[in-house]
Amino acid sequence: MKTQKFKKLFKASTLALLISTAVSVYAAPQDQIIAIVGSTAILKSDLDQGVAEATHRLQAQKKEIPPQNILQQQVLSQLITHDAQLEQVKKYGLKADEKSLNEAVLKVAQQSGANSLEAFQKKLDAVAPGTYELLRNRVAEDLLIQRLSQQQVMSRIKITDLDVENFLKSPEGQAAVGSQVHVLHMRISGEAPASELESIAKAVRTDLKDSNDVKSLEKKFTTAQIKVDGADMGFRPLSDIPTDLAARVTTLEPGQTTDLIPAKDGVHVLKLLEKKSNEQKALVSQFNTRHILIKTSEVVSPENAKQTIDSIYNRLKAGDDFATLASTYSNDPGSARDGGSLGWVSPGMMVPEFDKLMQSSPVNEISKPFQTQFGWHILQVTGTRQQDMTSEYQKRMARQILGERQFESEYDGWLRELRANTYIEIKDPSLDPKKNES
Repeated sequence: MKTQKFKKLFKASTLALLISTAVSVYAAPQDQIIAIVGSTAILKSDLDQGVAEATHRLQAQKKEIPPQNILQQQVLSQLITHDAQLEQVKKYGLKADEKSLNEAVLKVAQQSGANSLEAFQKKLDAVAPGTYELLRNRVAEDLLIQRLSQQQVMSRIKITDLDVENFLKSPEGQAAVGSQVHVLHMRISGEAPASELESIAKAVRTDLKDSNDVKSLEKKFTTAQIKVDGADMGFRPLSDIPTDLAARVTTLEPGQTTDLIPAKDGVHVLKLLEKKSNEQKALVSQFNTRHILIKTSEVVSPENAKQTIDSIYNRLKAGDDFATLASTYSNDPGSARDGGSLGWVSPGMMVPEFDKLMQSSPVNEISKPFQTQFGWHILQVTGTRQQDMTSEYQKRMARQILGERQFESEYDGWLRELRANTYIEIKDPSLDPKKNES
C-alpha cells in the first residue's frame, strides 16, 4: 500500500542546511538540551536546524511563515514525534540493511551531482568533518521509522470480507473497479503566491465547466509567472488513476468538474466527459505445477541436499514416478501429501527463481534442480490455462481502496498513542504549547 506518509525520506534540498549545521556544531560543541524524549535529548541545534529547514521549505512553496515562537513549537513537536518513533525502533531492535541504506544515500548523492558514495563522502567531509556520517545516520533513521510505521499501522488496519463485498456493491465501488472514464485534466502551477494560483485555478475551473478546449484555456490563463497545462486523458480505467483523484471523479456526473485539488506540483482540476462500463476481463495465465523440495538443516548439509536432489532428478529421468518420489522425499509437507502438487499457480505467487522457471517450462518437462531461499527444487508443469481473475482483481482493488481510507486515521491514532505512552519533558516553557495556553 503506497502512502504519502511513507514517501518523505531525506531530500537533497536540505543538504546545504545540514552542512551548515554540521559546521556550526563542529565549531561550537556546547549545546543546550531543550527537551527529553524517552532516553533521547533534543538539543537547541536540532531545533535550529529544523526551523531553518521548515523556513526554507515554506519559502520554496511561497507559503506564509508563522511567527518564530509558533514555528519553533511546531518544529519541536515534529522532533518529539520523530524521536518517539526512534525510541520504538530501538525497542524492537530494527536495523537498516546496508543495501537499502546505500541505495537511499546514493539517490541523495546523485541529486547533488556526485556519482558514487565515495565521491559524495569526500565532498561532504571536505566542508565539515563528519557531515557524511551525519547525513547517513539521518537517512538510516528515516528508513527505520518508515519500516516501523508500516509494520505498526498496517497491523491496525482490519478489512473484512463483508467490508469488501459492501464496497463492491456501492456506486463508488462499482465505478472504481468496473468503469472507464474520459477526463480532462488542468494543472495550474508557477512561482506566484498561493493566493494568486488559487484565484487563477478558480477561473480555469469556471471556464472548464463550459468548454472542453484545454489548449485555449492554456493560452488564456498562462502568464509569465503562472503556467496552465491541460490534457485530454482519453478513456482509461479508474484503477489507473491515483486513488485520491479517482475518488473525486467517481462522484461526478458527465460534464461536471472537481473542486480545486491542491498538490505539491500545483493546483489540479478535472472534468468528467463520459464514463462507461469496463467489460474487459482480467485473464491470467496459470500453471498446474508440482515440485519436490529438499531443504538444508542441522543434519542435512548444503552438499548433501544437492546430492539428494541430483539423485532424485536422475531417477525421474530414468522413469520413476514423480508423485511417488515427491511423497517419499519432499520436505514440503503441504504438497508432498498430494504427490508434490501445488495446484494451479498464478504468476507472482512463488519466489522469483521458482516463478521464472515455472513460466518458461514446457508442459510435462521435468526441470533441472534449482535453488531458492527454501532449498533445492525440481518442478514440473503439467498443464496451463487462462483463468478469469476479474473477481479476485476487483476484491484486491477494493481492499487497497479501503486500506488507503483507513490508513491516515490509523496512522494519526498510532502517533497520538505513541506520544501519550512516551516520556516527554520540554525544558523551555516558551516551547511548550500547554504552558502557553491562555
